[in-house]
Amino acid sequence: MELTFIQKIAIYALPVIFAITVHEAAHGYAARYFGDMTAHQAGRITLNPLRHIDPIGTILIPALTLFFGGILFGWAKPVPVDFSRLRHPKKDMLWVAAAGPASNLIMALIWALIWKFAPALSPSMAVPLSLMAQAGIMINVVLMVLNLLPLPPLDGGRIAVSLLPNHLAEKYAGVERYGFVILLVLLFTGLLSQIMHPFINASISLISWLFK
Repeated sequence: MELTFIQKIAIYALPVIFAITVHEAAHGYAARYFGDMTAHQAGRITLNPLRHIDPIGTILIPALTLFFGGILFGWAKPVPVDFSRLRHPKKDMLWVAAAGPASNLIMALIWALIWKFAPALSPSMAVPLSLMAQAGIMINVVLMVLNLLPLPPLDGGRIAVSLLPNHLAEKYAGVERYGFVILLVLLFTGLLSQIMHPFINASISLISWLFK
């Protein structure tokens, strides 16, 4: 089924907002649980999307990637986390970083459940809901895979820093200042798609198998 650009926006808007909002809120909840109140004090531990939306990263960039095709790409305003305020900074960093991708996995499974039961509804509801659920699965899987790449400041980079021995972790954490530039280079050269697609396809196949 070929969708117009406006139809794509209507189908993808809610899954994108949920995926990014819950991802960021999950970081804040995890940070608070492990002792850092920075996000709580900034009012960022909330499911209110207005507190997390970045006009460029959450709206413009995803819309452009939908229009031109390719991997859906975007970001929200990062939830502030002061890792030094965690009870065990290096160890707890892993759980705070992993909370975001874990929330995307959970949301992908919820959308898969919706996709499985949508056909039981009337056709006028079943078709748009099925399309939205498919979009929700894809968006959350892409965000999960993207954020698990071992590149600081992505969540996977912070997980790697947490797991590495101290002398290596310090050096690896220094990559963070160049991380966003490296990510953009990978995106515009097409290398990001080549790296991510096998993991995206494997994740989608596993979810399809679970809910077939």
